[in-house]
Amino acid sequence: MKKNVFVVLVFLFCASMAMAQQGTLKIGFVNSETIIKELPEAKDSQQKLETMVKSWQDEIKKRSDALQAKYEEFQKQANMLNETTKQAKQKELVEEEQNLNQYRTDKQQELAVQRDKIMKPIQDKVFKAIEKVAKEKKLSFVFDKATDVPVLYADPAFDYTPDVLIFLKRGGGK
Repeated sequence: MKKNVFVVLVFLFCASMAMAQQGTLKIGFVNSETIIKELPEAKDSQQKLETMVKSWQDEIKKRSDALQAKYEEFQKQANMLNETTKQAKQKELVEEEQNLNQYRTDKQQELAVQRDKIMKPIQDKVFKAIEKVAKEKKLSFVFDKATDVPVLYADPAFDYTPDVLIFLKRGGGK
């Protein structure tokens, strides 16, 4: 993190020296999370993802409850079972638990893939809009407050998040 701060400070210093010779250095910032949260298509995409996750969570809960019930039944009957049957039932319970864990892992990976697939076009649209607004406002640099790029101070007068939102809502970025 300290290295990132140092690199950004050195970059800004060098850029400001170069721009001092050419003219005024204008730096702005946006909050890409705010922009994405307020876009209707991003809200729709988030809703699709939440619906998908809800169905998976329901399935995981159903499987987990069924496994728990089988385990409790096994514990009740364990003393009455012969050793071979007991081991077979234990093995069956372990396999079911492993299957449930694998299902959970698969769905987490699928969610990551779906999120990227659904959100990538929206992110591309936002970044193109940020670039157009930056050029319109003749900005030299635009930082994103939502990422790890350090912003040591951000005067609200230089927050162009509303401008990007207005641009996108007017149909820009297509």
